[in-house]
Amino acid sequence: MLVDRFKRHVTYLRVSVTERCNFRCRYCMAEKPFSWVPKENLLSYEELFAFIKIGIDNGIQKIRLTGGEPTTRENLDELIAMIHSYAPDVDIGLTTNGYLLPSLAHKLKKAGLRRVNISLDSLDRNTLHYIAQKDVLPEILQGIEAAVEAGLSVKINSVILRNINENEVVSLFNYAQSIHAQIRYIEYMENSHATNTLQGLRSDEIIDILGKSIPFIPIEKELGGPANLYETADGYRFGTIEPHRHDFCSTCDRLRLSAEGDLIGCLYFEGAKSIKEAIREGNDAETKAILNDVVYNKPEKNMWGVENFEVSSRAFYRTGG
Repeated sequence: MLVDRFKRHVTYLRVSVTERCNFRCRYCMAEKPFSWVPKENLLSYEELFAFIKIGIDNGIQKIRLTGGEPTTRENLDELIAMIHSYAPDVDIGLTTNGYLLPSLAHKLKKAGLRRVNISLDSLDRNTLHYIAQKDVLPEILQGIEAAVEAGLSVKINSVILRNINENEVVSLFNYAQSIHAQIRYIEYMENSHATNTLQGLRSDEIIDILGKSIPFIPIEKELGGPANLYETADGYRFGTIEPHRHDFCSTCDRLRLSAEGDLIGCLYFEGAKSIKEAIREGNDAETKAILNDVVYNKPEKNMWGVENFEVSSRAFYRTGG
């Protein structure tokens, strides 16, 4: 069992398998050149799995594969199959931009993937081209369709940006409801790797826009879940994710592992400890000691609201956001 100083049980591990991405979204890595970390710097699937096994043996119940864009790393289904074979009851999810899902969804589902969160920030082709800096809408919609057809549980993640896609709050809601996928509106997280002119809508603004045409009520959050949840009269549920609020952290149950082996206790703190050397030496005792140390020292709260803190320097494409 993994428990931090604030009595939070850590049961969720987000694993970034690559920092590479085939988009250049303006709120994430707008100006990063198309490049890649040398393969030898990355943990292999076998090395990632060696750490994941230790995590599972000590209480991890949920694993989400992230990036960068995780589907750009070849043979991702092999890692999923390793995890699923070792612990069939562990909930394996994937966060993706959906671009490569048309050819991968069924293969990933067969390997043991249960659920997928797909980023969709606009239903207007030109607007999405502007945000992603690539013409991607047809492929994303095909990817969503493929995920649904494969039997994966699908959620839609949307970042709403002022004067860019704020006019699509309702249309994105209607699209997600039409395919029986929960939409989560994620507040834009200011960071030094994004286009510096961006401004996001806060969740109360989004809720106000929806409330003008769609009746709904707030409902109880899922245990350990990051989203504030709402339900319409016909039972459709959607959510908002508000990282700027400190109560966002009160039930935080997660750790993050980068593709290069950095174990991260909080997305908004620069601190991390590397498990790479211990894993490559096959030193399970040392790996577990690092895991316990990072868990125990998880910060109580994020940095939003701290004096003079306005922009995170964390590269979200290295940690999965």
